[in-house]
Amino acid sequence: MTIRGFIFDLDGVLTDTAEYHYRAWQRLADELGIPFSREENEALRGIPRRESILLLLKGRSCSEAELQEWMERKNRYYLEYVCQMTPRDVLPGACELLEEIRRTGLKAAIGSASKNARLVIDRLGLMPLIDAISDGNSVERQKPAPDLFLHAAGQLGLLPCECVVVEDAAAGVEAALAGGFWTIGLGPLERVGKAHLVLPSLQGVRLSELLSHLNVRIQTQSAGCA
Repeated sequence: MTIRGFIFDLDGVLTDTAEYHYRAWQRLADELGIPFSREENEALRGIPRRESILLLLKGRSCSEAELQEWMERKNRYYLEYVCQMTPRDVLPGACELLEEIRRTGLKAAIGSASKNARLVIDRLGLMPLIDAISDGNSVERQKPAPDLFLHAAGQLGLLPCECVVVEDAAAGVEAALAGGFWTIGLGPLERVGKAHLVLPSLQGVRLSELLSHLNVRIQTQSAGCA
């Protein structure tokens, strides 16, 4: 087995739109008269919009029409913030790693539950470094189901075992492992500790170091299966 591609989550990995999501959810919650905190916003990390709003509502009953209108309203608020993004909003180390991947001849894809992933990537100026985008519009089942990453790997023409998923959410790591991918978790161990490699962020990360570490894991696993 050889690593031939990387699949990156977007929010919290390549850029930090968590604050924009929080502001949009907070604005909606205020309009609906529902208490909402930053801690509750953390629980929505990596969760699709529909599931997120159901968590936000905390059991409050509503019609399907209301649910759709609230989801659209939240997305409208979020897009107001996203449209202000520039390449300066790329997280430290992310662009450098993507450039290394491109120079080395490996593939890079986006695997994000966000339906606005393409817009965000474009605003960040990263489109020339990305070979494929799988987003909330690409599959029906979202994380922690592996479908999104499987779709991304398929677009790259690679097998899951040839790809590394870079995630910052527990649901994303779970999805990657369920799909048979190698995983890099960004953040605290209590959140992404099930990943094959855990790092605080991509800042200062070199592609050669990542591949070296993952190759050791690959060889170890292969020897265990022999």
